Amino acid sequence: MSPLVISSLLLVSVPVGYLAWSILSVDRRGRTATLAILNRGRRAAETPEKKTGNLLALGYRLTPPAYVRKLDGLLALAGRPGGWPLGRILMAKPVLGLVGAVLCFLISTSSPQPIIKLAGIFLLFLGYFIPDLLLYSKGMERQKAMQLELANTLDQMLISVEAGLGFEGAMARAGENGKGPLAEELVRTLQDMQVGRSRRESYQALAERTNIPELRSFVQAVVQADTYGIAISRVLRIQAKVMRVKRRQRAEEKAMKLPVMILFPLLFFIFPVLFIAILGPAVINTVVTFSGQ
Repeated sequence: MSPLVISSLLLVSVPVGYLAWSILSVDRRGRTATLAILNRGRRAAETPEKKTGNLLALGYRLTPPAYVRKLDGLLALAGRPGGWPLGRILMAKPVLGLVGAVLCFLISTSSPQPIIKLAGIFLLFLGYFIPDLLLYSKGMERQKAMQLELANTLDQMLISVEAGLGFEGAMARAGENGKGPLAEELVRTLQDMQVGRSRRESYQALAERTNIPELRSFVQAVVQADTYGIAISRVLRIQAKVMRVKRRQRAEEKAMKLPVMILFPLLFFIFPVLFIAILGPAVINTVVTFSGQ
């Protein structure tokens, strides 16, 4: 089988798998129930009971408990999207794995070449791990957005505290004015406190829902300040200064890595074209001259 056919199969199978995952991840029942509650306003909002089907039970049986906890951690990093509950992911993985297995069988039987069999095995694993890749990608984008917003959010909280608000009031103000994932996490932390959770546990839960070292150090500093009675304005001032310094250092680090990242495209794509454009006419003239002699 030619490489063109292999690339065509890959280009077809990946969008088909993503389409199947998108269809399975649509929470139509939850959306319908939410719209009915908002439109009528007559009944209290109740969480619909999820019927454990055969596919969901199969997903739990085929997935080890440690792997289920890992998927739950990826969901926490991704912000637990409404259309991607853990049960639906466990249901989608066997289906996508089955699609990948069918494609693997079709490709493997089409040609006895080893590279074709490797392509089929790749499609099999790709179909099963597509949800993991999507969750990981979404989680990394969310964590990067939170990391960029952290310094400005701490500055807002510092201004609010110095203006006379308490720390929780400053968090509420930053959560109301913010629009990114960090503001959502601050609002969720305040909601944890409102339902009776202690401040220490709420702050630690905030740190556990992220993998940003700067945010975890900030949470640890706030917990220590709350324990030992340190002025929270001083902690915020120091932490905001540290976050700005780290943000500048990350920008400088990326700027220093840029020449190395550009080196490979220059060597493999730009320089050959330049050499052909510059030396091509000279080589042609030389060949014509020597062939005429």
